[in-house]
Amino acid sequence: MHAVVVNGSINDLEESQRELRERVVPMVSQVPGFVSGVRMEYGEGKGHSVAVFETEDAANGMAQQVRSIARSAVTIDDVSVHEVVAHA
Repeated sequence: MHAVVVNGSINDLEESQRELRERVVPMVSQVPGFVSGVRMEYGEGKGHSVAVFETEDAANGMAQQVRSIARSAVTIDDVSVHEVVAHA
């Protein structure tokens, strides 16, 4: 398994949470190979997401999609793909 790790700066908290619920979660959960995902907010104006996929190809595809989508409520600071070495 591989995980897509996204760090972002939240420009509009309310809008970012609405977009997450209404658009992002339904879209990501339908991607072939999707296993699980979490979104965390830490500190003022910062967010962190981790989405796990069955294959590296699926994770890389999602990472590329995250990089290419423009959004106003969140600025993507960093996107990376990592091998999952343990999962509970």
